[in-house]
Amino acid sequence: MQLRNVADADVAGKRVLMRVDFNVPVQDGILGDDMRIKAAVPTIELLKQKGAAHITLMTHWGRPNGVDESLRTAPLFARLGTLTDTSNMDMLENLRFNAGEDANDETFAKELAGNHDIFVNDAFAVCHRPAASVVGVAKLLPAYAGLLVQKEVEEISKALAPEEPALAIVGGAKFETKIPLLTKLLESYGQILLGGALANDMLKARGMDIKNSVASDTAVPAEMVADSRILVPTDYIWQDNKIMDIGPDTAHHWATLLATQKFVLWNGPLGWYEKGFASGTDTVAAALGNSQAHAVIGGGNTAEVLSKLHFDPARVFISTGGGAMLELITKSTLPGLEPLRIA
Repeated sequence: MQLRNVADADVAGKRVLMRVDFNVPVQDGILGDDMRIKAAVPTIELLKQKGAAHITLMTHWGRPNGVDESLRTAPLFARLGTLTDTSNMDMLENLRFNAGEDANDETFAKELAGNHDIFVNDAFAVCHRPAASVVGVAKLLPAYAGLLVQKEVEEISKALAPEEPALAIVGGAKFETKIPLLTKLLESYGQILLGGALANDMLKARGMDIKNSVASDTAVPAEMVADSRILVPTDYIWQDNKIMDIGPDTAHHWATLLATQKFVLWNGPLGWYEKGFASGTDTVAAALGNSQAHAVIGGGNTAEVLSKLHFDPARVFISTGGGAMLELITKSTLPGLEPLRIA
């Protein structure tokens, strides 16, 4: 996919409207992992180097129902100021304070576009959402992909035609939402390892009593139940009759499989990571770090957890967008990318 790149845009003396994704975790008013804020810095600095007169940033944060004082964007802009020069810049208020954002309201899009000259989309993580700040504004101003979006598309595109042998790791929940992805992956990947609640669904479909484990109400397609390329855990960590993580034997076996792969796609933790069940994910992650495989990683906890490890960035790419990454792999495009494409 060829996109109009901000590196080729004439921004000298112009007012730039830039969509970023600063949707970072926060607890008791304290910002958590700021990977997404850091990811926007290269594009901001490029715009300044190229002589942009002013840069206006816009982001959503959380899921407010109207104005939420705890989700105003001032702390996000302040954190950005510790990472780069924010002179000749400002940040709009939380986009989701306005219902027109998610509705892709034309009036709200025009309000955002305002007196700006150029639009730069550097928020890959929301490119699968047809929102006013992603799609609407791009129809009103000359639109370009930021460096982060460009990099995301380049790296994730490698997962569409991976070097063989290739292996995919898919965790998380909601099997019904993963069926198109799994169908797509089975075209190009030799094996798919299922973790999390997705594995519970498959285990149940294959006849195992998963007791009180989290599972979907949607039936697993019969062809997937019978497909030997889809691997599930062979041992488990239980708590209160619930499967909470893959067991040590499975973690060791899967770690061994990684050593033979040339490409790995990973989305979603293998256990209930936020409740402290991290051993399976950590074991497989360590094996990925020690392997020679090229890898693309994304999706909520996965990106946050693995970003804390020390992977070779030339070999392992950590995406800022889980849902966007999966939709790009499944559909080969995204609503937010279409306005940026070179015809």
